[in-house]
Amino acid sequence: MLEVPGSGTRPTSDRVRESLFGALDAADELRGARVADLYAGSGALGLEAVSRGAASLDLVERSAGAAAAAQRNASRVARAMGGDIDVRVHRAAVDAFLAGSHGPYDVVFLDPPYDLPDDDLGAALSALAPVMAPGGLAVVERASHSPQPALHAFELERHRRYGDTALWWLRAT
Repeated sequence: MLEVPGSGTRPTSDRVRESLFGALDAADELRGARVADLYAGSGALGLEAVSRGAASLDLVERSAGAAAAAQRNASRVARAMGGDIDVRVHRAAVDAFLAGSHGPYDVVFLDPPYDLPDDDLGAALSALAPVMAPGGLAVVERASHSPQPALHAFELERHRRYGDTALWWLRAT
């Protein structure tokens, strides 16, 4: 069981996570993929990707407490998988992380706090575009009443609602 930070994060529900990873597995998006989990919180989404065959993972979390929990969770998953995983935890703001030379990423999860302004999410997607692999997938999780994220250099591939949560699958063009 993964540790959840005490406050300031919103874990993805089991229903949403099961649907998301079922679809990712069916599309064979994760095997050997380089993955980033932006606004990582506990790191649950990225660590699930590693457990399903992703080759590497960057967990990005600004909060010191959440980043520490993500590091402990990464260690826990590494032990469970025999210690052979490539996971790095970055205690940084998403914009600062993306401004560095990272990537290319095949799959990126963006699960920001629901109160993150739409313009800030748009800026993150704009900064993400140059570090995506051609045809890479960005999955954005927001409140279901949120508007579609600004696409920048992405195409909308699918949009699904799960109660008060929505997922947008964005394909790098």
